[in-house]
Amino acid sequence: MKLWKILFLVFLIAASVYVISNEPPYHTDRGFTFGTYYNICYKSKHNVQHKIDSTLKSIDNSLSPFNKRSIITAINENRDTLPDAQFLAVFNLAQEISAATNGSFDITVAPLVNAWGFGFKQGTKVDSLTVDSLLQYVGYKKVSLADGRIIKQHPAIMLDCSAIAKGYGCDRIAHMFQSIGIDNYMIEIGGEVVAKGKNDKSKRWSIGISKPTDDTTGTNTSLQEILHISGHSIATSGNYRNYRYEEGRKVSHTIDPRTGRPVEHTLLSATVIADNCATADAYATAFMVMGLDSAMQICNRQGLDAYFIYSTPDGSIATQETEGMKKYHK
Repeated sequence: MKLWKILFLVFLIAASVYVISNEPPYHTDRGFTFGTYYNICYKSKHNVQHKIDSTLKSIDNSLSPFNKRSIITAINENRDTLPDAQFLAVFNLAQEISAATNGSFDITVAPLVNAWGFGFKQGTKVDSLTVDSLLQYVGYKKVSLADGRIIKQHPAIMLDCSAIAKGYGCDRIAHMFQSIGIDNYMIEIGGEVVAKGKNDKSKRWSIGISKPTDDTTGTNTSLQEILHISGHSIATSGNYRNYRYEEGRKVSHTIDPRTGRPVEHTLLSATVIADNCATADAYATAFMVMGLDSAMQICNRQGLDAYFIYSTPDGSIATQETEGMKKYHK
């Protein structure tokens, strides 16, 4: 072999080693936010968990009903307050999705969720009289935005953004990553996910959908399906983890804002893929309210991709998905 070929080969090897050795590492940060846990993996020269926590704290101060000093708490307590840009973004999107789902998604459902024992206030024994009395304070058309402030038709109306806040948190972390040049990441908050670029194996991010097995502890790790995504957001809502038994009957945490009662249908889990996670989060909740057939109609109308798990009359588990979901299985 000629000397110049040997030298060129050595140069290529050295250059490859240099590139590999200077490749930014993948970091994995974990923490607690919005009453749940976050797991975030990203490729960066520096660990930026302090930026992650700062971003999430800002959202908590805006949207958390458990935070006594948050904007949403002030609104619920009828204190005069000027919502920040984050609150307004979530409120406007929530109202848009409420209209698109005929009220199946509704951030005014808080009084009913609390009454049934699944909210941010202690529940009581619920009967028809309780439901009827609370329904007068529920309905997305009973709140509006005027001069930068939230207007409620009745002071007893309460807002709860829990079914959209985790997705929005994922979106905000993704926006922060993009602003500082991080292009490969997977952000997961309480099961809602934003993924972009490649993982540490230079492949799309693999996201599992849990089997809908009754499990209030959240320790069941069996998967129904694994999807592969990049450049999209994914959110799942289900009735198999947050529930209780009342007089021998299983009571779901998903409350239909239109009836005031826990849903009773065959849909066990709804997974939605969208361009942003707040949208996926809200639609996944709406689909669990409306059931499989209506959810598929909304998907076709809104151009959403979704994967549904439901129970059949004989008690077995079946799945149904939109045509667009097929590309995420490969």
